[in-house]
Amino acid sequence: MALHLIKLCVGADSIDDLREWVAERSLRAIAAGLEPHSVHTTRMVPKRMEELLDGGSLYWVIKGQVQARQRLLGIETFTDDEGISRCRLMLGPEVIETAVQPKRPFQGWRYYTQDDVPADLASLGTGIAEMPADLRRELTELGLL
Repeated sequence: MALHLIKLCVGADSIDDLREWVAERSLRAIAAGLEPHSVHTTRMVPKRMEELLDGGSLYWVIKGQVQARQRLLGIETFTDDEGISRCRLMLGPEVIETAVQPKRPFQGWRYYTQDDVPADLASLGTGIAEMPADLRRELTELGLL
């Protein structure tokens, strides 16, 4: 069973903001002759790397709700210029929308088990994915989705 990470998407107000950031990073990587993935740097290194890389994703909390995920492609540890250990999370170029799931603020990242993750929006059936994000969010808050 895959293990996942969950993290606050600081600076993004919407999935479109996240997609723009990912697209920009992917274009920079392609221009540098690298794979078109985005990288997220964090201070803490996950101890359960093997489980995370066995089909895991990074789930993004935007505006207090889990709304999207990106596949985890790799995890790389390094030491920065100040001698501090850091971790690069290599993420797939596709931002996959998920069913909206409320999440309280927290610091850093947390492990997220397969039992806890929201379903991908595309798997919920026809009509739901085509709804405007604001309408989906409101219907979820009302307990109707």
